[in-house]
Formats: sequence, structure tokens, C-alpha cells
Amino acid sequence: MESPRWLLGPNERGNEKTVLVDRRDEAWSADNQVRALIHGDTYFAELLRRIEAMESGDLVLFTDWRGDPDERLGGPGTEVAEVFARAVARGVVVKGLIWRSHLDRLNFSATENRHLGEEVNKAGGECIRDMRCRPGGSHHQKLVVLRHANRPELDVAFAGGIDLCHTRHDNAEHRGDPQAQPMSKAYGERPPWHDIQLEIRGPAVGDLEAGFRERWEDPRPVTRNPFYRLSDMLHQNDDDKPDPIPEQLPDPEPVGRHTVQVLRTYPPHGYPFAPDGERSIARAYRKVIGNARRIIYVEDQYFWSSEVVHAFAKALRAQPELRLIAVIPHHPEQDGWVAMAPALVGRCDAMALLSDAAPDRFAIYGVENHEGTPVYVHAKVGIIDDVWASVGSDNVNRRSWTHDSELACAVLDEDLDGREPYADEARRFARELRLELAREHLDREPGDDADLLDPAGAFDAFRASADALQQWHDGGQVGDRPPGRLRPYRLDPLNLRTRLWARPLNRLLVDPDGRPWRMRRRQDF
Repeated sequence: MESPRWLLGPNERGNEKTVLVDRRDEAWSADNQVRALIHGDTYFAELLRRIEAMESGDLVLFTDWRGDPDERLGGPGTEVAEVFARAVARGVVVKGLIWRSHLDRLNFSATENRHLGEEVNKAGGECIRDMRCRPGGSHHQKLVVLRHANRPELDVAFAGGIDLCHTRHDNAEHRGDPQAQPMSKAYGERPPWHDIQLEIRGPAVGDLEAGFRERWEDPRPVTRNPFYRLSDMLHQNDDDKPDPIPEQLPDPEPVGRHTVQVLRTYPPHGYPFAPDGERSIARAYRKVIGNARRIIYVEDQYFWSSEVVHAFAKALRAQPELRLIAVIPHHPEQDGWVAMAPALVGRCDAMALLSDAAPDRFAIYGVENHEGTPVYVHAKVGIIDDVWASVGSDNVNRRSWTHDSELACAVLDEDLDGREPYADEARRFARELRLELAREHLDREPGDDADLLDPAGAFDAFRASADALQQWHDGGQVGDRPPGRLRPYRLDPLNLRTRLWARPLNRLLVDPDGRPWRMRRRQDF
């Protein structure tokens, strides 16, 4: 197996202080079993089943960007806070780290507060509201680790893009989560939501737990905001002195043939485990993109910033057979030109750069459901040549690669896929993930993907399906709706006046750069 070619070596992570460097001889973990849980409905059902089976002495660790205590993992009685509370009552140790968002915390009403952490604390668990991030930044990681004191064969971790909050509980039909949060009017009252989470079993669970512990054991105050500190004092919240977590158990035994590398983003912000920050997500992408020869498949919430997509453009220019498919939301998540323009200016730059590099080998699409409502693509997945696959919390933009805290898992399958073309190179996990996503977007049945195995065939199938659906819309929706859910993504160029005011806001607020100045000057990560 060519792990060194596709994964970061011990000296390539760019952070010598993390415990991940010293946990094992290699810079990755072999012998895991990884499963892609596509859609919140799939993930929530599995998470619910696993937590409900936990017993006294077991351990739940979770991180979240946002948590809604009343979000249901299943039917009535499966609200996230209730599930955690029942686990605590059974003697399960529950520890959480939730980003203490800037504006939500201004409302202290017990009936309106949306923060899962406060409900976990009331139940007897312990959740830290963590603002140890750059000004204007966030903790964006989405992770759940379940360890079992006497049943290590049940140990599992979930990492990816799905928060434990409203709007995420959707399925392949994309009718939306009944517990919705307000978004752009284009997405309707129940915004359809497309997302992915990984289920990981095996030694890599220990790596993900170790990363959680690094944040938990950070000795700095969880916030330096004087208003928050005053509020905490008045409400007798003491997040600065968390209780210790029980000692970490030995890593789970080998269970499969998937190699997993834990990748992260941390800005330089005084983290004891990353004093100069960590940009291993960016470094991993730049390394594997340089290996790409046939296809780069990306699903992403943003997909902007010319500095980030420069690596994609360089690969397209260097490899005449390489194709790039990107699946993104048709519309930003919020309405209002003042909010939209600073976001779209970065995407305009990225699309222009890629179109210039390979106009006939780069395609970008949005998704809609069968009723014609746009689907918000929140998935963060990258697949290179059906060999390397990454799923995480990170987006293709400057913010995710440098500024916020992010977590992703790169997966290499030791088993070849065995199907032509490239039967001696394509790996089973990466290829099947690409095909499963393609079948959904193209309205294909399981197994109906022979023409999608070849990257060139997949590129043509995506284009043909999207063009047919677009023509049906343009023609007044006469006749039967063509199969498929993709439409070409269209973005009119922004005029000069808009670019002049939107670009500074993009760099300052929407897509900031968290790199040290020396790296910015070198365009390095």
C-alpha cells in the first residue's frame, strides 16, 4: 500500500506538539473499519442506537459547533438532551465541548436557549462552552467518541459534517428536518439538507479521543470576554475548571482494512498542543491533489477562495486527463445582498481560476429535490482518483484551512476495488463513496453505475443529467421531469463596484486568513 504517497508523514503535519505525532510509529492508524453515513437520518439513528446501549462506566465525548437540546435523533423521547440525560442516569460519563457562539448567548432565557451544553450540565454531565478560538473564529469540529469500559469491541467514533442540531435530520428524499432553523427563503420552511458523517471503528478511535482530550485539558480560560465571564459568575457556571476525564483506555483492536489519518485545523492562538497552529487538512489536500491524475470529486458548503483552489487549478493544468466535479449549494444559507456579496466574490474568483485552467474538465453543480426545492449541501467530502477520501467538518475555503478549528479523517482502503478501469489502483471505500453519492444525485438504483466507474464517464453523466434538468426548467417544466437532481451552478459575475466593497468584507469576516504573515507571503500552509 502506498500510504506515504497519499498520507502526511510524521514530519508533514506541521505540528510537533500534538500527541498525535507520538501515539504510534506511523503518522496514521491502520486496520480500521470505516462506514460513510450519508444524511442526518442515517447518522442520528446509528448514534441513538449506540448511546442507548451504553452502560455504567462507559464514556461519551463530543464536540459541536451548534447543539439543540430538543433535536430528535428519532421519534418522541429521543431529543439529544434526553438521550444524554438517560445515559448519565445509567452511570455513563458524558463530556462535551461546544463552541460558545457569539450572538446566541446574548439570550439567557431558559425556554429559548438553544445550547445543548447547558442541558447536559443540568443532567449531571459536563459540557464546556469553548471560546478558545481566534476573534471572529469558531470551533467547527463535529465529533462523538463512545468508549466502553468492559466491551471494547463496541468502541466507535463519528466524525464529519453533521451537528447535533436543527435542520440536520434529513434523508435521501430531501424533504427537510421538521425541526428547522431559519435559512434563505429559497430553501423553504423545511430546508432540505445534504450531509455526511463517518462511523469509525478500530485503533483510530483512540486517535480521535486523544485529540478531544487535548482540547479538554487546555488550561487557559474558556473565554476572555468580560461580559461572558460576568454572566458565568452570576449563573455560577465554572467552565474554566473542568473535571478530569477517566484515564484513556487502550486503543480498540484492529477490525478492518481501512487506514485512517486524523487531520485538523487550528490557528496560531496559544493552544498548548498546537502553539503555531496546525494546518494538516490544507497540507493533506495539497499533497493528494498533486497526485491526482483522473478525477477530483468535491462536495462542499462553500468552495471558494482562489488561494485555496489554486492547487486544484494547478493540477488541472498539469494533468490533461484530470476532471474536477464540485457539488455545492445553489444559494447561500442567508438572504440579503450585504451578506451574500462578500461570500460570492470568493466563489467568483475560484470559478474563474478553475474555468481558465480547464473549461471543459471543470464542472460545478447545485442540487434540488424532486419538488424543485434547492438542497443545502453541507457535506464536506473530497475524493481523489478513487483512492483517497476525506470527510470532515472542513470546507474548501481559507477559513476552514487556516482560521477555525476543524477535524477531518482521510481514509485509504487496503482493498482494491477490482472493477475496471484502474482496477489495480482504485480502492473500494473511495470509489464506492463516490458512486453512492453519484447514484443519489443522478436518481440511479443501487448497482446502476457501470458508466460511472470511469471518471470520464461520470463527468459526462453528471453533465448530461444536469443539462437535461436545466432544459426542462427553462422550457416551462413541460412533460415528465427528467431523472436526476443536479442543475448547473450559475453565478453572474459581480460588477466592479460590488467587488470593491465586498472583497474587503470577504477577507475580514467571511473567509479570513488565519496563517502567520510569513506563510501568507509565501502562499504556504
